[in-house]
Amino acid sequence: MAAAANEGAVKPMKATSDGIFQGENPLNSALPLAILQICVVVVLTRGLAFLLRPLRQPRVIAEIIGGILLGPSALGRSSAFLNTVFPKESLTVLDTLANIGLLFFLFLVGLELDLRAIRRTGATALVIAVAGISLPFILGIGTSFVLEHTVNRGVSTGPFLVFMGVSLSITAFPVLARILAELKLLTTDLGRMAMSAAAVNDVVAWILLALAIALSGSGSPLVSVWVLLTGAGFVVASFFLLRPILAWMARRSPEGEPVKEIYICATLSIVLAAGFVTDTIGIHALFGAFIVGIIVPKDGPLAGVLLEKVEDLISGLFLPLYFVSSGLKTNVMAIQGRDSWELLVLVVATACIGKIGGTVLASLVVRVPLREAVTLGVLMNTKGLVELIVLNIGKDRHVLNDETFAILVLMALINTFITTPVVMAIYKPARRGAPYKNRTVLRANPDDELRMLACFHSTRNIPTMINLMESSRGTRRRGITVYAMHLVELSERSSAISMVHKARRNGMPFWNKRRNGDGDQLVVAFETYQQLSHVSIRAMTAISDLHTIHEDVVTSAHQKRATLIVLPFHKLHQMDGHMESLGDEYQHINQRVLHHAPCSVAILVDRGLGGAAQVPASDVSYNIAVLFFGGRDDREALAYGMRMVEHPGIELHVLRFLPQSGASGADDDEAFLADFRGNVVTRNESARYEEKTYSEKADVVGEIKAVGRCNLFLVGQGAPCVPLADRSTDCPELGPVGSYLALPEFSTVASVLVMKQYDPTAKHYDLVEEVADMAVDVDTPVRKGNRGE
Repeated sequence: MAAAANEGAVKPMKATSDGIFQGENPLNSALPLAILQICVVVVLTRGLAFLLRPLRQPRVIAEIIGGILLGPSALGRSSAFLNTVFPKESLTVLDTLANIGLLFFLFLVGLELDLRAIRRTGATALVIAVAGISLPFILGIGTSFVLEHTVNRGVSTGPFLVFMGVSLSITAFPVLARILAELKLLTTDLGRMAMSAAAVNDVVAWILLALAIALSGSGSPLVSVWVLLTGAGFVVASFFLLRPILAWMARRSPEGEPVKEIYICATLSIVLAAGFVTDTIGIHALFGAFIVGIIVPKDGPLAGVLLEKVEDLISGLFLPLYFVSSGLKTNVMAIQGRDSWELLVLVVATACIGKIGGTVLASLVVRVPLREAVTLGVLMNTKGLVELIVLNIGKDRHVLNDETFAILVLMALINTFITTPVVMAIYKPARRGAPYKNRTVLRANPDDELRMLACFHSTRNIPTMINLMESSRGTRRRGITVYAMHLVELSERSSAISMVHKARRNGMPFWNKRRNGDGDQLVVAFETYQQLSHVSIRAMTAISDLHTIHEDVVTSAHQKRATLIVLPFHKLHQMDGHMESLGDEYQHINQRVLHHAPCSVAILVDRGLGGAAQVPASDVSYNIAVLFFGGRDDREALAYGMRMVEHPGIELHVLRFLPQSGASGADDDEAFLADFRGNVVTRNESARYEEKTYSEKADVVGEIKAVGRCNLFLVGQGAPCVPLADRSTDCPELGPVGSYLALPEFSTVASVLVMKQYDPTAKHYDLVEEVADMAVDVDTPVRKGNRGE
C-alpha cells in the first residue's frame, strides 16, 4: 500500500540542472523552469498590456487575460505545452513564488491605505461605501442560491453565500486608483470620494473575507470562532506591539537622509513573520502582510522607500505569476451550454446592478448630481487582483467548483474592462478658466509682465531653461514670471499614484508653494536661481499619460495666464553632434500643445545654450540671431528678441530676408520693423539690423551660415519660405526654417527657438471653457531675489 502511494506521488524536482552537455534537460529542474515561466509570463502580459494601451486599460486586465491564455482555456489545451512549461511537479514552486509576490503586494496595498484618511472620510463617502457594499452583497447571496442549485452543487451553503457576497461587493482599490489617475480624476472631488469609499470598502471586504475563510474550514463551528477571535487578537497585537517598533524606525529616518538598510530589512522580515502567524491561525498569510502595511507610519520617508524598494521586483516579476497560477485553474471551456452562459450574464448583471445601483442611490440621497453618481457607481464596480484572491481562496477551500470559478473570473474581467470606456463616455469634467488679455509676447504695452510656462522632461533641460529665463528677464519694472513644469509619464508603479496625489490638486497640476521635504533637486535648482535673480519662478510637476499630458500643459497655461509656453524639442543633443529622439510620443505632445494652446508657443532645440551649467547673470554673453521672413510668427520671434537684447550681456542680430522679385513686405511687418529700427537699433548698440535679398533657397542658406558665431536662433514657425533642408524632415512643428536649423549638418552648437504666435482669429480647439465671472487663483510666486528687494 505504501509503495503504491509512493508511486502515485509527484516526484520532487531537482533545484538546478547539470546542463545540456551532461545530457540533462534543464526544464526538469525547478530553477531553470521557474526562470522560463517568469519570462513567458512577463513577455505575454507586457505584450498584452501594450496592445490594450490604446483602450487605456489598467495592466491588471492584461495580466488576467494572460493568465487565462496560458491556462486550460487556450494554450494549456495543448498537453505538450502544459507538460513542458507548466508541468504538475512545478506547480508547488510556482504557487509558492506567486504567493510570496502576492504577500508583498498586499503589503504595498496596505502602505497605500492611510487609516487617518479613512477616519476623516466624510459622511457622504461613508454612506456611499456602505450602500456600495450592502446591496451587491445581498444580491450576491441571492445569486448564490441560483448557482448552488445549478452549477455549484454539493458545497457548504454558509461559506458559499459569504464568498459570493464578497466577490460581488468588492472594489479593487489599487486598480481604481490607477484608472482615476489615468483619467486625471484622482484628485478631483469625484476621485477623492471614490478613493475614500473604496478604502472603506477594501477594509470591510478583508474583514468579510476573513469571516468567509474562517467559515470555510472543515472543522466544527467552534474552530471557526477560535480562528476569528485569534485573528482579531493578532490585529490588536499588531497595533499595540508592532506599530511602536515601526514608528520608532520611522522617527529615526529623518527627511533628506537615506533610510538605513537594517530598517528596510527588519520591516520586510516583519511582513514575512506576520504572514506566518496569520497562516498558522488559518486566515491566510496575506492578511498579516496587509495589516503590517496598514500600520507602517505614512509620515516620513520610510513608507516611500519601502514602496520604491519592493514594488518593481514584486509587481514586475513575481505578481504576474499569481495571475498564471489563477489562470491555470480557470477553464473557460467549463462554461458549457446555454444555461451556463446565461448564468454568466446573470452574475455580471447582478454585480453591475448591485454595485452601480447601490452607489447611485446612496449618492443621490446625499445630493450628488446624477452624472457624477452614475460615474461613481461605474468606478466602484472595478474589480482586480483582490477579487482574484477571493476567488482563488474559495477554489482552494473547495467552496467554488471549476465552472463557478470560471464564471466569477470572467465577471471580474468584464466589469473592470468596461470601467474606463464607460467613464470616458459619460463623464467629461469641465475645465473652466477666466479669460485673460496678454496671450502673445508682442502686445500693445510691452511693459506688461511676461508670464512663461517652461516645460522640461529631465534635468538635462534645466541649465538651458534657466539660461533662457535669465536672457528673457529684460529691464522692465514688472519683469518675468516663470512656471517651470516637469513633465513626468504616469507609470504602472504604485508609487506613481502617491506621486499624483502630491503633484495634483483638484484635477490640476499642483504648484509647489515651498520646497518639498524630499529634497527635490529640480525644485532646489529653480529656487536657487530665483534667489540670485530678478525672475519670479515656481517649480511644479505634471504626471500623466503621455497621450494626455498636453492637457496639463494647456490647462495650466490658461490657469496661470501664460503669455508663452516653452516646450523642449523631442530630440536630445548628443556629444557627437547628432540628435537622438526620445520617441514619437514626445513629438506628439508638442504638436498637441501647438494645436490647443491658449497663448504663443515656442519649441526649444537645445544644443547647450550657455553650456551644461547655469550661467551667472554677470557672465551672460550670447549672440542671438533673428531670421525674419515676415508674418505673425516672425514678428513674435523678433518681439521676443527685442526683450532679450535688453539684457546687457546679449547681442541681437536681425537678418531680414527679402525676395529678389522686389515684392514689398506686409504693412504689419513694415510697421513693426520700423518701430524696431527706431526704438531699439538706434538706442542700443547691441542690436543690429540687416536686409538680405534672395532668389532661391541656396541664397538663404548661405546667408544663414554666414551669420558666424551664434548661440541662439529665433525663428517663426510659419515663415513664408520654401523648406531649406535638402531632404524632408520629420519635424513639421518646426516649420520650413526651424526644421533646417535643427539638422545636425547645419550646426552642433547653436540652439534654436521656434515660435508660433497665438492667433485670436484662427479656429481654436480649446480645452478650457472661459467663464467671464470666474474667480481664479493665479498663484503668482513672490520673488525673493537679493537685488532691489
